[in-house]
Amino acid sequence: QSTSLREILDDLRSDKPMSRLLQGDVGSGKTVVAVVALLAAAFDGYQGALMAPTEILAEQHFMSIPRLLSSVAETSPDGHLVSVQVKPLSKPLTIGLLLGSLPKRVKDDMHERIAQGEVDIIIGTQALIQGAVEIPKLALVVVDEQHRFGVMQRASLREKGLRPHLLAMSATPIPRSL
Repeated sequence: QSTSLREILDDLRSDKPMSRLLQGDVGSGKTVVAVVALLAAAFDGYQGALMAPTEILAEQHFMSIPRLLSSVAETSPDGHLVSVQVKPLSKPLTIGLLLGSLPKRVKDDMHERIAQGEVDIIIGTQALIQGAVEIPKLALVVVDEQHRFGVMQRASLREKGLRPHLLAMSATPIPRSL
C-alpha cells in the first residue's frame, strides 16, 4: 500500500502514534519526507530525532537538512548545532548532531541542550539511545536504513519520548519488515 505525505502528516497529528515504513530507491525523496515530518513536529513545539546507522550518514543528514530548509544557516562554533530560520516559526529551528565519537565536553553540552528542549531536531547515531540522552519533548523518531538496527535499538529511541511517532526508512526492501 502506498503512503502519501498527507497521510503521514495526518498521522502525526492523531492521538494514536504512527508507525510507518517508507521504502524507496536511493534518491527517491525519503529524506525530504522525513524533513517535512520533523518540521511538523517542530512547528507543534516538539522535538524530533533522526537516527542513522553510521556517523558518515548522520553527518550527511546534518549538512543536507539545513540546506533543504534555508540558504541561510548559522553553525555553532563547535560545528554540532545549526540554527535555521524557517517560516512560520517565530524562533530559529535548531538542529543538533550527536555522535559517539564527539569529545566528552561537546557530548555533555549536547545532552544538556537536548534535555532543556533547546534542540528541535536531533540527528545522530546509536549515541541517541544511550542512557544519558533525555529528549523530553520527543514526538517523532525517524530511523534511516532501519534494517541496520535491531528491534530493541529502535524501541530504545522511541522510549525516550511519550508515545512518539515512528517513521522507518529504507532503500532495501526487507520482506520481514514489510
